[in-house]
Amino acid sequence: MTDSLLRHDWTLDEIEALLDLPFNDLMFRAQSLHRERFDPNQIQMSSLLSIKTGACAEDCGYCSQSAKYDSGLEAEKLMPLEDVVKAADAAKQKGASRFCMGAAWRNPTDKNLQRVIEMVEAVNGMGMETCLTLGMLSEQQAERLRDAGLDYYNHNLDTSPEFYGEVITTRTFDDRLQTLSHVRDAGINVCSGGILGMGESRRDRASMLRELVNLPKHPESVPINMLVKIEGTPLSQVEDLDPLEFVRTIAVARILMPNSYVRLSAGRGEMSDEMQALCFLAGANSIFYGERLLTTDNPEADRDRALLERLGMKTEALVETEVKAAKTPCQKAQAV
Repeated sequence: MTDSLLRHDWTLDEIEALLDLPFNDLMFRAQSLHRERFDPNQIQMSSLLSIKTGACAEDCGYCSQSAKYDSGLEAEKLMPLEDVVKAADAAKQKGASRFCMGAAWRNPTDKNLQRVIEMVEAVNGMGMETCLTLGMLSEQQAERLRDAGLDYYNHNLDTSPEFYGEVITTRTFDDRLQTLSHVRDAGINVCSGGILGMGESRRDRASMLRELVNLPKHPESVPINMLVKIEGTPLSQVEDLDPLEFVRTIAVARILMPNSYVRLSAGRGEMSDEMQALCFLAGANSIFYGERLLTTDNPEADRDRALLERLGMKTEALVETEVKAAKTPCQKAQAV
């Protein structure tokens, strides 16, 4: 499907109708579409590192890094460059093809941005894709990151415009859209998704997906997070989301944005292997790798490898390595 055939005019009722489909019909439709665009047995693997933790001025109701909540998290300064490079190398050795770095800022200062740019340049030099999540960006800051060679910028919408004020009051939904616009205008790939299970309705989930799919260009990466309940935050006691509702949302994201990578992000530690397998069947084809996602636990690397092996799935990085190894000397010469 070419970009000219992708839709950017989905209505809320249309997306709700997809979420309302019988589960088997929805899964069949999502998996069929997924197979047209991707190898259904390949997973893109990213690694996420918190390069600056805690003391954030925002009041996001799900986040342990907010200075407004007593979550027991110790604030840390921006990580030294050499430690970031060491972590990126370890992630690469374990199969990650993209290295994501997150800092708990409302928005970075130009001085801090320069230090992060040095990290981007170093990780790029290792042959890995780079992704950042630093909060809001100005137009000029986005351009500086583009010039540094940044591949992706993550800035989630989190939830629907209608429910947004129930979760965050220190920045607006339009603020988030403006940052995404700056990133896109700078020519950086957009990584944007949301968090499920914060007490929102199914219509809210449809509304969030509508905002993503009706952007001028679909995000190249769409992380779908399951709320991780953290003691001390306002959302720590919210009712659990039905796992099948989460899978439904993955499937609809795949249908709406067929060329995008749909990533299982936060919350995988609380998901059974069977739930993750259903998410892959629904069209999820990217995961975060490693034991930590910023400040929350993530399935251990051995568990991830074992699950992918049980499902007969491989990481994109492994497939690329196997393809290179399989080339004969003649084929390699021809490729050159």
